[in-house]
Order: sequence, then C-alpha cells, then structure tokens
Amino acid sequence: MTDVPGKKVLLGITGGIAAYKAAELTRLFVKAGADVRVVMTEAACRFITPATLQALSGKTVFTDMWDPRVPDSMGHIELSRDRDVIVVAPATTDFIAKVANGLGDDLLSTLCLARRAPLMVAPAMNVEMWENAATQRNVERLRADGVAVLGPVEGDHADREGGMGRMLEPEQILAAVAGALGPGALAKKKVIVTAGPTYEPIDTVRGITNQSSGKMGYAVAQAAAEAGAEVTLVSGATSLSAPAGVRRVDVVTASEMHDAVMARAKGADVFIAVAAVADWRPADPKPHKIKRGNGHFSLDLTPNPDILADVAALPKGPFCVGFAAETEDLMANAQAKRKKKGIPLLAANLASETFGRDDNALTLFDDSGVHELPRAPKIALARQLVEHIAKMLPRRQA
Repeated sequence: MTDVPGKKVLLGITGGIAAYKAAELTRLFVKAGADVRVVMTEAACRFITPATLQALSGKTVFTDMWDPRVPDSMGHIELSRDRDVIVVAPATTDFIAKVANGLGDDLLSTLCLARRAPLMVAPAMNVEMWENAATQRNVERLRADGVAVLGPVEGDHADREGGMGRMLEPEQILAAVAGALGPGALAKKKVIVTAGPTYEPIDTVRGITNQSSGKMGYAVAQAAAEAGAEVTLVSGATSLSAPAGVRRVDVVTASEMHDAVMARAKGADVFIAVAAVADWRPADPKPHKIKRGNGHFSLDLTPNPDILADVAALPKGPFCVGFAAETEDLMANAQAKRKKKGIPLLAANLASETFGRDDNALTLFDDSGVHELPRAPKIALARQLVEHIAKMLPRRQA
C-alpha cells in the first residue's frame, strides 16, 4: 500500500533541523517507484546539501527562482506542472505562514501558490511555535484551502524539549502520500474506527478501565487512511497521536463512545470496532471521593450500551468488523461473538499477547472460514485486515 509506481512527486524542503529526514524520505519515494524532483529553500541548504538530495533522487535539485536551466526563468510554473503531488517536508512555521496568507518570496513558496497539483505539508517546529495562536490559525486556513496537513506528532525535539511539533517519520509521510495518490483499496469510503480503553468513573478520582494501549486501533485507522479512506477515529484515552490524515474524536466513557459512533454511523461505509469497551459501568458514580470507611465496599454495576451490536442493527448500516480479545477458547468464543453480533467479519486474538505490545497475531472469522494472520507488527496486520475488508465489500454490495 505504500508503493507509488510512476507517480511524479515534487518534494519541497524548508529550513528546519528535520530537513535531514528529507534524505530518507527521498530514498523511500524513489524505492516506492516515484519520480522525485526536489526544491529547497535557501535556509534548507544550511541543514542539508542539494548534492545529497541530487544523489538520492537522481535529478537536479532546484533552489533559485531565477535558475537559468528552467525555460524563461519560470521555475515557479514549470517545475510543478507535470507533478502529481507537491509534498513539503519539513514545513516550517514561516513556510506555513507564507502559503496560508498567499505570500511568495522564493522558489518553493511561489511554486506552491502557482500549483495545480495537490499540496501536502508535514509541519516540523518547536512546541511553542506549533502552539502559537498565529500558527494554529495558519494551519486551519491551509486545511480550509484543501491542503493536507500531515502531523505533527509529540516527541523529542532537537532543542531537547519535548511536545507537539515533531515531524512525522518518512515512512508515515510516504504512506499518507501513497494513500492520497490512490486509488487505494478503500478509496472514497468513509470508515469509523474505535480504539483504546474506556473509563467508567466510580467517583471523582477512581474508575473502571483496562490495559488497552490503543495501538491496534490506531494502526487500523492508519492502514485505512493509507488505503484511501476518509477515516474518523473515535478514541478513548491513550498517549498516541492520530495518524496522518485521520480525524480523531476523543471520548472517555463507553456511553460517550456510543454516542460519537452512532452520530456518524449512518453515513459510514465501514465500522471497525477495535476499542476495548467496558461492558459495565457503576450504576451510581459519586460526585466526591468515597472514603475508605471500615474497608468494605460493594459496587453496583449496570450494562453499557453495546456499540457494535447497535451499529450492526442499523438498517442499511455500514459493513461491521468486530474485535475480540479473549483469554481462553479463542476459536469458540470468537465464533460465538460474531454470530451473536450478527457481523460479517471478526478479528480475534489473545489478550495476553496484544495489550501494550507493538506486534500481534490475529485470526479472522467470516462466512468463508478462518484466516490466520501470523504475528507481525500491528501496522502490518492492520494493512492485511484492511485488504481483507476491501475484498469483502464488493461481494456485500453486489
């Protein structure tokens, strides 16, 4: 899903320390079959040399608005006319401000203003720069103008301060571009994914939750986006950042997740219920901290809404995929759950082998039988799952 054979990419590089990642991004684009043309700002050349990018792309690198090698010195027109996409990575605060406000004072910014190809930018900057109100206004303006904003994510920065503003890794940018260039297996499909745990309050400081990290659900959301889908991720509390191009809706309780999903389900093509949703919640959560007292305490629980069953019961609802994390009798329990929910596909695994891990193994159950997906990184399994879903959809819609 991350191949882009024959696609023509213009890679713009601006002046931030993350420019060093552009070398790997160029290599990955070329390996994936793309024709890569690189345009660098003057500041970018302070961080990485044009010679490096020329060696990796196999093509001349352009930096000057008035480059005599371009006919009529119109690089801002000619260099992008045959391109399928323009990707700027890293995109600095300054560059984002220029494009958002229609300013062009160098080759790259002018080229982006004169473009016909779609534009995708991968921001990279200090956390204060990213959170600055002006930057946020400019980013929202770019999105409103149809520019795809890839990231950023939280992480370590070159200034040794953490926080939001770290550029996506080259592999993630390639995946987002490949999905956008499609058509992918889920092109033009609207997909809802749930992920992470829910939290059911007992009082103001205690609650019922579980060990789900959300990694599998986030991987599924990423894989669906790579496949060209418009993805909404309804997420419980996790430490993860939303994948590039994915819209995240944050919730806490099972009831909140149910409401968020049901509000969107009728317009969706696919619903993938990966979240570890609490089956019960305290019937009478207290508005204050419950004191220890004599040490004895009983808790009355009431059932939470069954999100997957409610979506599956919708008339003309989305194609539903369930997840089951079992502790024993995986085959029997998973098959029983699929039948009870009335869904076409269920993915199951052992809870002890998935929570908190970066890899996993899945067993898929559908009308045609049982399909084993051997242990692999969760993103690799998620891509296989998405491919399986895509193959089932035409049969369902025929």
